[in-house]
Amino acid sequence: VEVMTNMVIGKVLSIDEIIDDMGFDAVFIGTGAGLPSFMGIPGEALVGVYSANEYLTRINLMKAYISDYDTPIRKSKAVAVVGGGNVAMDAARCAKRMGAEKVYIVYRRSEKEMPARLEEIHHAKEEGIEFHLLRNPVKILDDGNGQVCGIECLKMELGEPDASGRRRPVPVEGSNYVIDVDTVVMSIGTSPNPLIRSTTKGLETNRKGCLVVNEETNQTTREGVYAGGDAVTGAATVILAMGAGKKAAAAIDEYLKNK
Repeated sequence: VEVMTNMVIGKVLSIDEIIDDMGFDAVFIGTGAGLPSFMGIPGEALVGVYSANEYLTRINLMKAYISDYDTPIRKSKAVAVVGGGNVAMDAARCAKRMGAEKVYIVYRRSEKEMPARLEEIHHAKEEGIEFHLLRNPVKILDDGNGQVCGIECLKMELGEPDASGRRRPVPVEGSNYVIDVDTVVMSIGTSPNPLIRSTTKGLETNRKGCLVVNEETNQTTREGVYAGGDAVTGAATVILAMGAGKKAAAAIDEYLKNK
């Protein structure tokens, strides 16, 4: 049995080429969910706006926290992190440790609805992160030179629960106000890169762009193609991804034996 890993789909190979041209009988897709989400509000293209992925990668993996490294990172005085998950807490705490005087979490629901772990929220508060809850950004402000100088927010109130089971935030008209910041980090989730689903026929996805699989075998809607991890679940944990990989490996083994 020949096993090949780390294939670059789209740039070098497609699923069709792997199966039809190279002769492989099965493919496992484990590409994750690394495509950051943005809000689509004015000002998101300004200098000083990051996705949480990029911000944390530059600081941690590319070692921007060490002065000897030349990794470009904004020397922020005030940072707004938009979102309420664990990644948002990570970004806010990293911003504080990078020397920002003020760091704000801007989240459109209340603390009760925050998806971040309680300890993450607690530690963020301990480090001096300020929480602007029931607030939703509507615009990122330009200083006149194409750089961030503030974020305009709208106050919210909670209405009836939505599909997630959490109470839906409803805008309070006329409640706009501005937080003076020079950096904005968007941490509102990620989704799978659309490259695979757009180049491969027969792969069904859900409304979030995640691959649809059989829960028992992790096979996609295309025969011989399996998937697992964040490409299926959306951003989740390493443990869940590892479990999906093991389940798919067993299913692929059974599939090849009976092929």
